Amino acid sequence: MSNLRWLLVVLGTAAVLLQAQLWFSDGGYRKTMNLRVAVADQRDLNQQLRDRNAALDAEVVNLKQGLEAAEERARTDLGMIGQRETFYQVVPVRDERD
Repeated sequence: MSNLRWLLVVLGTAAVLLQAQLWFSDGGYRKTMNLRVAVADQRDLNQQLRDRNAALDAEVVNLKQGLEAAEERARTDLGMIGQRETFYQVVPVRDERD
């Protein structure tokens, strides 16, 4: 009976050591959880980039197919005005106390 008790003690100690290595080593559970978080973050970033690329693709198609999109882009980004348009600039009144 004594031999069986020693065998159980040795097996129990081995199990505890293996569990400690699993939970606390550099390649164990913590690293696995950190990698899962990193993968989830990368998936979110990839989805954001896919959405941005889809919007850019739609804009490229729109610019290739229609003149109105190019004109709108010229107005908003470059401040251009059309040939039959009149440009008005509103200047705010300065406060005399400044």
